[in-house]
Amino acid sequence: MTALLSITPPAAPKMPAQAPWRREFRELVRLATPIVATQVCWVAMMTTDTAMIGHLGADALAGAALSLMTFFLGFILCFGVILSTAGLAAQAYGARRPRVLRRVIRQGLWATILLVVPCMIGFGHTGALLAALGQPAEALPYAEAYMTTLMWSLPFAIAFNVLRNFVSALGRPGPALWAMAAGVPLNALLDYALIFGNLGLPRLEVMGAGMATASVNLLMFLFLAGIAQWRRPFAKYQIFARFWRPDWQIFAQIFRIGAPIAVMSVLEGGFFIGAVFVIGQFGAVAVAAHMIAMQMPHITFMVPMGLAQAATVRVGQMAGRRDLAGAYRAGWTAMAVTAVFMVVTTVVIVTTTGPFSRLFMDPAVKDGMAVLGLAQSLLLMAALFQLADGLQAVAAGALRGVNDTTVPMVNAVASFWGVGAIVVWLLAFQSGMGPHGIWWGFIAGLTVAAVTQTLRLRRLHKCGHLPEIVGD
Repeated sequence: MTALLSITPPAAPKMPAQAPWRREFRELVRLATPIVATQVCWVAMMTTDTAMIGHLGADALAGAALSLMTFFLGFILCFGVILSTAGLAAQAYGARRPRVLRRVIRQGLWATILLVVPCMIGFGHTGALLAALGQPAEALPYAEAYMTTLMWSLPFAIAFNVLRNFVSALGRPGPALWAMAAGVPLNALLDYALIFGNLGLPRLEVMGAGMATASVNLLMFLFLAGIAQWRRPFAKYQIFARFWRPDWQIFAQIFRIGAPIAVMSVLEGGFFIGAVFVIGQFGAVAVAAHMIAMQMPHITFMVPMGLAQAATVRVGQMAGRRDLAGAYRAGWTAMAVTAVFMVVTTVVIVTTTGPFSRLFMDPAVKDGMAVLGLAQSLLLMAALFQLADGLQAVAAGALRGVNDTTVPMVNAVASFWGVGAIVVWLLAFQSGMGPHGIWWGFIAGLTVAAVTQTLRLRRLHKCGHLPEIVGD
């Protein structure tokens, strides 16, 4: 009996080697699902605007597209800078430094004010800018009218994203999703009423679409601000307390990390946005078709974009805890999930080009059939860059989690404005392929970006890079 009692109990079975990866997969999905859903809701509002404006005709859709792309240039510049608050807040949360987290969000809102004012001043000159770029004259009145109301959504959209980074850094992105989910049907209702003059409201056409978007962004910001201020566990951080108290170290850190992100975002987004103005050289039909075709990759890209933001948070949290293996495991898990999803979307795009394009244009309107034919051929080309588009975005998101933004910016320059732009010039103009040549430039630029950003993530993983935590 004594011998039996002295026997050492058997050791607990070792956890399978893949258990940490499974755990990371579950955590990534838990965090990413509401973030992705939020992104899908955001693009759903833009898609709703486009679909309804399209029923006003090709000229109205082309004008709205030109104005929207101009707006996006300002949006992604501001969004790129404040995106640094996602990684910084996640690192502070992982390091259990609530005061630093509060200061990051407060200074992020300061940065929002500084960034949006010059952008809105620039938006006031949209018509002159588009005319100087040689855009179709028949589309310019619609472009100017749309921007007069759309521009007012910028400050609220950027501030909303700062607050979304706050709730996501705490691993609780649900409130941002609630706001966006409510915004989608409200935006659709306001579009229906204000664009076409329904429900007793005046018919404002493209101006009504911009007014709907601005109103919904204001309401979403106010909702999320209320949640952050009064609902637990967010309320204990008191992010609005002593709002005017500066923290110049963190303010500078936001711009030091965020400026390369913004430049990279503008270079990548500007490559696609600039393509609209280049396509404008081929007429309003080409612009309208391009705008329709871009809706599908815009929708599918929301998943890797959400996964990229989740990767920034997960990598940042692990980096804040000084967990090297966990930080890079989070990045590679997000990459794997993205690859699977984007392969599936490739199949979806190939099989739905016709029905999808007809959602945005009535074949019976002027130039409707010409627009739809070109849009469907461009949609088939969109299928070719799905995988690369997703991988380059998520790799960059993982790199933001360890504050690595300068080299990814250089990669973006080389990929989009080196390889991609050269391909566009050769095929669209020198070879006479027109809009199709521009889309081959998309494929080339995204492919090179995916390769270079993935190699950068692999290199930092091999050398064991972790960032310093900002603040005290």
